Amino acid sequence: MPRFLPILIAFAAGVALMFAIERGGSRPPAPPVAIPAHAGTVTTATSSAPASDASVADDAPPDQDDWPTDAPSPEQVMAAQPKMLHDALAALSPRTPGKPNLYLVAFAGDGAEDVFRNEAEYASKLFAQRFGASGHALVLENHPDTLTTRPLASWTNLEGALDGLARTMHPDEDILVLYLTTHGGEDHSLLVDIDPLPLDQLDPDGLAAILKKHPWRSKVIVVNACYSGGFVPALRGPGTLVITAARSDRSSFGCGSDSDITYFGRAWLVDGLAKTPDFIAAFNDAAGEIASWEQRDKLTPSEPQIDVGDGIAEKLAAWRATIRPADAPAFAPIVTARSDDGAATAR
Repeated sequence: MPRFLPILIAFAAGVALMFAIERGGSRPPAPPVAIPAHAGTVTTATSSAPASDASVADDAPPDQDDWPTDAPSPEQVMAAQPKMLHDALAALSPRTPGKPNLYLVAFAGDGAEDVFRNEAEYASKLFAQRFGASGHALVLENHPDTLTTRPLASWTNLEGALDGLARTMHPDEDILVLYLTTHGGEDHSLLVDIDPLPLDQLDPDGLAAILKKHPWRSKVIVVNACYSGGFVPALRGPGTLVITAARSDRSSFGCGSDSDITYFGRAWLVDGLAKTPDFIAAFNDAAGEIASWEQRDKLTPSEPQIDVGDGIAEKLAAWRATIRPADAPAFAPIVTARSDDGAATAR
């Protein structure tokens, strides 16, 4: 483990700056304090926080006890990101001409809990197997066990992923599905974190600014987090379907170290989309299912939100007419056993 955290942070900032300059991005690197560097409110996470504190930076030195002993160092992980993202984009299959193509980006923001990784991995598997989007799914993931196999879920990698897809997708014909799952704060920021890496948080204005840089006419944006209804005003618009797990002033449920999948992930991804390939109909089913669970558990209703922009329902119907949905895969959480020395063994 490196002992010189200031050197690590400076190096990471330099990598982020070079990557942004290469793409012509306007986002400067953020130091490990809260600064208004993006279009919206930005903070840098240095430790995991509960959902209500997702936008608060911790000034204490990061705890590196959870960093796996068999993984590259944090500095090496940061340095590897441009190549990992490049390779992930290069591995995508070419688009099929003559019909709408669906592309999925799954973003698992908090590396401290398995539940978000489980959802991102399942979303990738579901869209490939059930909807014929094989080869058109990209997973960005913060998790100790995927540091060498998945690009990090970071602001920089999300921008880079969408930049890469913009060179592949047809802007008028194809549909982008962006599924974000993590903790959400009352200020409507999303927790983006894997200790001890200094990662920028994602807020509604920031996400909207990233998406507006790209020419897609048809988008489905799913934000699975507490208080995620706060993303609707910034993201809504023609050709856009916005789905969130909760109202802007409500928590959603099912995250935590003891959970395999969130309430919303279970209801929309696993149950809803197994019944129908219609994203809107699946949302309606999921909202009712979640309400029944919350009533059973005596929880304040999360009230998932949906906003259907002009033209997106028709575009999704045209896409569904070109596919023959297969059976949905069974949901099986990824379980990782760790030895006393921190080495991981998946089972």
